[in-house]
Amino acid sequence: MTAGAAVVPCRACLSGEDLDWLGGRSVSLALDLTTSVALRPPAARPPGVAESDDGAGSWADEVWAFLRQRLSGLGPRPPAVTVRSQAPAASGLSSSTALIVALFRAFTDACAPPGGIRARTLAQWAYEFEFAVFNGGGMDHLAVIAGGALLLDGRTTGLPEIRARAEFPRDWAVVVVDSATKKDTSDHIRVVRDQLATGDARLTAYMEHSDAASAAVWDAVHHHDLAALGTAMSAAHDAMRDLQRMSTPLLEELRALALRSAGLPLKLSGAGGGGALVGVCPAAEQEQIVARLRQALHGTHPRARVIPTRAAAGLAPEIAGQPMPQGPAPEEMP
Repeated sequence: MTAGAAVVPCRACLSGEDLDWLGGRSVSLALDLTTSVALRPPAARPPGVAESDDGAGSWADEVWAFLRQRLSGLGPRPPAVTVRSQAPAASGLSSSTALIVALFRAFTDACAPPGGIRARTLAQWAYEFEFAVFNGGGMDHLAVIAGGALLLDGRTTGLPEIRARAEFPRDWAVVVVDSATKKDTSDHIRVVRDQLATGDARLTAYMEHSDAASAAVWDAVHHHDLAALGTAMSAAHDAMRDLQRMSTPLLEELRALALRSAGLPLKLSGAGGGGALVGVCPAAEQEQIVARLRQALHGTHPRARVIPTRAAAGLAPEIAGQPMPQGPAPEEMP
């Protein structure tokens, strides 16, 4: 086994939560808040000392077990890894997917046959692995692997189609406001799948409004129109809040404060309640906007964090021009 390492960005959803598996358009943006996984050689551990995940939790063992079913010659236990993450956990920025993809990449780079594992196969495997746990969609996997801004066309089973990829304007920057309240999508996905099965009218309305917002977000990115982007992201947030109850009173307080103190429209990233809000601003004004937000939050919301970041490249941007594998879709969980 040779040394392996991977550095994976997180992602913000600019519009279209759940549409990656409900069907419809969504827009993701990779952010340079990265998760890195580095394999430690066996010699780095004293003899007889158990292997340590050092930040990976149980994911390292589970990803390794998944790979052992697909790659020959892997031992019973994964190599020890060191994990570092810049993204806030359970915030709707896909930090868990970034970790899973980084583990897949580091392990396959070190252990796969000559020629390695192609990026689109990596995306499919990571999606199948995470689907078995969370029963969700594949936006996150494509977002962190392809990087940049993606316009996705969702499917009820399997990875979404990448309709287009674009480099985010270099004179735009992203501001993340982490509410310090954790997001949990496990029950959310079950509830939405029940809505889908029963033909719930609110879900139908949400899908229509969110799909339209995604089209407007992509058009604003394409035409380099920051004001239009803020309006479209706000429309996407309103659909999340009003039609699917994805927001919370705290998140709405933070949105109002950001607009009042810094003129920055914010949108919740990811379903499930809690988590982080994201906004896009001129890069030249990012430092000033971050300072204003931190000052405004200091007295009323001291646990909230303001994190400046930028758009990021992914592991393999070329995946945007490749068709997704069309193997058997994993079965839905009950």
